[in-house]
Amino acid sequence: MIENASQLASLVLQEAGNSGPALANKGAAALAVGLAAFGAGYAERGIGAAAVGAIAEDEDLFVQALILTVLPETLVIFALVAVFLV
Repeated sequence: MIENASQLASLVLQEAGNSGPALANKGAAALAVGLAAFGAGYAERGIGAAAVGAIAEDEDLFVQALILTVLPETLVIFALVAVFLV
């Protein structure tokens, strides 16, 4: 177990002579977009439930509920734009 821990530490700390990054550029971009999509989905979970409840009470709140439901998706769009700019 100790031998594996030292190998893992050298891999994480990059002491094995490789001075490159732990993630390649495409891997970091994929991680950024994936985390942004996960965060948007997590936020939309609560917003969607509240929006449906508000619309059930008062149909005049449809536009506000739609806007609040679409807002988290802009995070994913911004992440995709950042990936294409970098």
